[in-house]
Amino acid sequence: MNLDARVTPLRDGIAARSLEGLVPAEVYLDPKAMSCTAAAAGIHRAPDGASEQMDQILFGERFEVLEEEGAFVLGQARRDGYVGYVEAARLGPVMPAPTHRVAALRTYAFEGASIKSRAGALLSINSLVRVETVEGRLAKAVGAGWLPVEHLAPIGVFEGDPAAVAERFVGAPYLWGGRESLGLDCSGLVQQALFACGMACPRDTDQQQALGREIDRAEFGRNDLVFWKGHVAMGLDADRIVHANGHHMMTVVEPLETAIARISAAGYGEPTAFRRL
Repeated sequence: MNLDARVTPLRDGIAARSLEGLVPAEVYLDPKAMSCTAAAAGIHRAPDGASEQMDQILFGERFEVLEEEGAFVLGQARRDGYVGYVEAARLGPVMPAPTHRVAALRTYAFEGASIKSRAGALLSINSLVRVETVEGRLAKAVGAGWLPVEHLAPIGVFEGDPAAVAERFVGAPYLWGGRESLGLDCSGLVQQALFACGMACPRDTDQQQALGREIDRAEFGRNDLVFWKGHVAMGLDADRIVHANGHHMMTVVEPLETAIARISAAGYGEPTAFRRL
């Protein structure tokens, strides 16, 4: 079988039970579901915080743990399937099913039912929470604290314009493997924009290039995607894109033709595809 290692729970002879009979492994284990209890947790290539961050999980998202290795655990993100190592201290027992998602770009979780109480975690858009009670403008979320009601949306209620969501990240620093509002990469931006609109989306640019259908450059418009080798941007209209990129080291709005010329001059070639979702 030709398996994508990024989304296959198999490492160093250890595999998830679901792969038994499909791939060879020394041991097959039943994953243990846990939840991210930090605002964000990096999914790393190795059990070392200094290793490459390939992805992130956000507060309330589930991580299927296969094995502990020192201060890290090996497992798979439930939401986008990415496999890697997460710091164990950023995970906790699986949380009850979420009732809401964070709909604001970011929001503080307060310790008490008052905006004058101490601010705790800063949760990013698409974090998952279970509201247990509401007092005035604040909702108490299990394991998080008190969140502004207007910053939440019920599960199943989505936005309708991915480009508008992506544009809200303008100015956010570029962070390799990031998905949080404080820093993200090109494919993380696309994924977050689509998640907020109730659309499934894989993590990396080559995976995302399978989304939708191919279109010509002349057809490109709002919410369409343009791909280069290792990079993706989203259309705001026929002439402008929004993308997180390592040139500006942040999320920016840029004329499409300017980006095409700059990326080509840097030796990365012309766009490889235009896609409509």
